Amino acid sequence: MSPIVKRIQNDPKLPAQADVVVIGGGIVGATAAFFLAERGLSVALVEKGHVGCEQSSRNFGWCRRQMRDARELPLSGIALQAWDEFAAKIGDDVGFRRCGLLYATDNPKQLAEWEAWRETARPFNVNTKMLSAREAAAAIPAKGRQWLGGVHSINDGKAEPAIAAPTIANGARKFGATIHQECAARGLDMVNGAVAGVITEKGTIRTQAVLCAGGAWTSMFCHQYGVLFPQASVRQTALRTRPTTDLGEAIYTPECALTRRLDGSYTLAISGRATLDITPQGLRYARSFMPMFMKRLKAVQIGINGSFFRGPEAFASWNSDTTSPFERMRVLDPAPSRRTIAAILKGVTNQFPALTGIEVADSWGGYVDCTPDAVPVISQADGVKGLYLAAGGSGHGFGLGPGIGRLAADLVANDTPCVDPAPFRLSRFFDGSRIKVGGI
Repeated sequence: MSPIVKRIQNDPKLPAQADVVVIGGGIVGATAAFFLAERGLSVALVEKGHVGCEQSSRNFGWCRRQMRDARELPLSGIALQAWDEFAAKIGDDVGFRRCGLLYATDNPKQLAEWEAWRETARPFNVNTKMLSAREAAAAIPAKGRQWLGGVHSINDGKAEPAIAAPTIANGARKFGATIHQECAARGLDMVNGAVAGVITEKGTIRTQAVLCAGGAWTSMFCHQYGVLFPQASVRQTALRTRPTTDLGEAIYTPECALTRRLDGSYTLAISGRATLDITPQGLRYARSFMPMFMKRLKAVQIGINGSFFRGPEAFASWNSDTTSPFERMRVLDPAPSRRTIAAILKGVTNQFPALTGIEVADSWGGYVDCTPDAVPVISQADGVKGLYLAAGGSGHGFGLGPGIGRLAADLVANDTPCVDPAPFRLSRFFDGSRIKVGGI
């Protein structure tokens, strides 16, 4: 079942032309459209389903610098600043609150990794504090657990996945952007190797600049133009409770993660628990992903389901005159895992008896699109002039999204980049660079 997402209006008429067309209405596409429109460019945002309908509404909602890879830390600062500013710029709440995030563990290896990460964070002035066993127990009192320690990421926060991307897209409209939902981009109109337009199911928009922020669908879209983007999606499950007892705003333990929503309900999940479906695209890029799979496979199960034949990683061929895979699957909405739901509820209620008997309002599956090094791609597409990519959030995409969108907007507009874009270039996977898996 899809999570409930704020719905926004469509602009009824497709523009004949635009300075930039943004493909994909998730958090990255919405924020990129916002930053492009804010600087005075004409922007058309096209989305095959409805804004925010896929992974941007299916995540924890955490907006953090804590535990990020060093390559992402400058961008995470840009993202948090943007989260801070959206409400005032837009005149509407995106649900962002700097509530701090709390982590606790009884795993000595995990605690040592958290401690070691502080050296990574030190040059970036991240406001983080290690918690002693006593402090962790006071911050996250859990039945039957003897925490060895924890972390308090003091300045981090959370936003509301159900409203963030749609609200920000509406904000882009305030600056002149147009929003076109149920309007899949089938392909590009190309002239001499350069973008001349975007061909949608509702007509063509003339443009010389396209940002593909299609989440899990990005690699499939780009492949038709010979642009190789190694991308693998892992399937996760989360659930939302009815409004319930207040245990805290954002809590991590090895068995569960809890995020309190604005209405007093919780989003519950197990961090790192996921299923990797075997797919044609997955097989194509298997060698590229081997280092990441080796590092993270303990938390990832292997599965086979309909995604081998349908969805963003299946074999597909089409042309601009025929129905595309993006129209055949308006919303990527995998079924949640009943086994994972049971594990989430057991992990939560065992540790927090106050939540015993909590009601599940809804549950859902989602696909987290990953890169081989778990760091996003924000880059011009080599070989196709005018095409840019912003995808591969690798489980960090929601909180980091405004930073990804801002850097992508800088590149598309040929403005000074807000951070060094080199770590996010697509060519790093093909130019002989050593692939270092990010995160901990």
